[in-house]
Amino acid sequence: MDKEELKKRTKVFAINVFKFLETLPKEKSTEVISYQLFKASSSVAANYRAVCRGKSSSDFLNKLKIVDEEADESMFWLEFINELELKCDKNKLEILLKEANELVSIFSAAIRTIKSKNKDL
Repeated sequence: MDKEELKKRTKVFAINVFKFLETLPKEKSTEVISYQLFKASSSVAANYRAVCRGKSSSDFLNKLKIVDEEADESMFWLEFINELELKCDKNKLEILLKEANELVSIFSAAIRTIKSKNKDL
């Protein structure tokens, strides 16, 4: 997967999270969760774009670590929604959980690869 495909994939993830959040019950507790999840998932997409503009190997790696953290946080909030058993489309939730997990795997593997090739980072 090249960087353009991954840029598109992270943006689609953020959009799909947003659409999913629009279906959650409108309660104070879900508003807090929704806000946190929306921030994290949209940050994955926005920060991955910044990764692609990294000025050096260390800049690239530091930005990629942020993307990895935000993808992991997105996964946390999706798991949280799942464990709270909120009224929602369980199929869409499972798809988002799977995508968040795959994104974390992709970014974590990229970080490990970069570190193994650049011992100074």
